Amino acid sequence: MVRISTLVLLVSLAGPLAFSQIETSEVLGTVRDPTRAAVAKAGVTLTNQDTGAEAKTTSDENGSYNFLNVKVGTYTVTVELAGFSKFTAPDIVVNVGARQRVDVALQVGAVTESITVAGAATLLETDTSEHGQLINSQQIVELPLNGRSSADLALLATNVHRSPFSVAFAANGTPREGSFNANGMRSTYNNFPLAFVT
Repeated sequence: MVRISTLVLLVSLAGPLAFSQIETSEVLGTVRDPTRAAVAKAGVTLTNQDTGAEAKTTSDENGSYNFLNVKVGTYTVTVELAGFSKFTAPDIVVNVGARQRVDVALQVGAVTESITVAGAATLLETDTSEHGQLINSQQIVELPLNGRSSADLALLATNVHRSPFSVAFAANGTPREGSFNANGMRSTYNNFPLAFVT
């Protein structure tokens, strides 16, 4: 009876933990005026275009804002402040583990005026030296995987190569799965985090 109770407790805790592993994306940026000076206390709204769910924050004294634990989806960033035109940046795509930067340039004007900027999201990651790549479900289904090894999808990322030692140290001569050199690092430093969706 004790074992069954423990198992039920562990299963009930596993659901929230599984969801929390996926919501690790961020949307952040800096709000500036036409002179490139930081704008504090601007109201920033992040709206999920699929669900309509909103999150709100304000820019700090450096003009910076940050939304943490953002779910995967397509978003609109809206910034409002008295004395400036309303800024809107639609179609911001947020993927798993993304750190999506959307910098804002406010223009002097009435709040009733609105400026919509397409392509406001930064495509180049400048906030961290971390290197990552998302392999979507279409690629997984359509690309041929030799031996059906899902770890071979890592070879699609830049600067990732199969380790020359993957076969040399395998007892049966079969290449060791997940044995890649990424950005010149040894394969023993590879880490494969898993996220489960229920």
